[in-house]
Amino acid sequence: MSSNVYIPLVLTVYIFTFLTGLPSNLLAFYTFLVKVRQKPTPVDILLLNLTVSDLFLLIFLPFKMVEAASGMEWLLPVFLCPLTNYFYYNSIYISSLFLMAVSVDRYLGVAFPIKYKVWRRPAYAVATSVVFWVVTCAHCSFVYIVQYEVLSPNGTAPSNNVSHCYEHFSPTQLQILLPVWLEFFVILFCLPFIITIFCYVNLVRILVALPNISAKRKQRASPFWRVYALLLSTLNATLDPAIFYFSFTAVQRAFANCLAGLWHKLCTILARCHLPCLTRCGEGAAS
Repeated sequence: MSSNVYIPLVLTVYIFTFLTGLPSNLLAFYTFLVKVRQKPTPVDILLLNLTVSDLFLLIFLPFKMVEAASGMEWLLPVFLCPLTNYFYYNSIYISSLFLMAVSVDRYLGVAFPIKYKVWRRPAYAVATSVVFWVVTCAHCSFVYIVQYEVLSPNGTAPSNNVSHCYEHFSPTQLQILLPVWLEFFVILFCLPFIITIFCYVNLVRILVALPNISAKRKQRASPFWRVYALLLSTLNATLDPAIFYFSFTAVQRAFANCLAGLWHKLCTILARCHLPCLTRCGEGAAS
């Protein structure tokens, strides 16, 4: 794919992800935070951490937008290069781990409902979350921070006096980085992806075989298309809240309350602007 097509595509994906992902993830974060503070469950703790990882990606995504808008040239301060890539890739990798953990939790809850209920504790979800964060952050810090400072003061080889962030690595740099990237691909992507597919395929198979559950409940408890979020990297920050909406009634209520609040404020503004027709329409919809 030529750069004339690649760069606008990347910028479009970044902008779409940021504009749709930030508000939806903030709302999802609030919803899961309330649930965890009231009555924590393992899946709520895992989804709260997943939302936090998506928020980290979204917070640093504007720097990637600037990079894409500049023709993939890094014109921002040098220290932002490793920092941005650290949080960007750290969020992608840790999201795959939390999606895997959610799939395992759901599979065990359906495949072994009695035994798993005895061992299902929020403390285990907290411990798992801590391990995921430590492992992923340690690995990403080695590549995107330590190696940035060790290998080259500019991160990568300069090209025509223009700084590029993590591009055009020298053979010496690649000898160090390629094995680490291979480890990332196997441990932080392939392994969670395979486990997630196994859990959701078997989850759907078990639910379909159950005669006492309605089709609507089976679809709600089993979003097997969640696994494809792992293939879309950056877009998972937008897809995750959408998946939450179709999977959890608490998130549906939060979105509905948010939209109702926005509609009420809009009707109030219209009333103050003396627009009786639109105001009556709003009052009729509210009733």
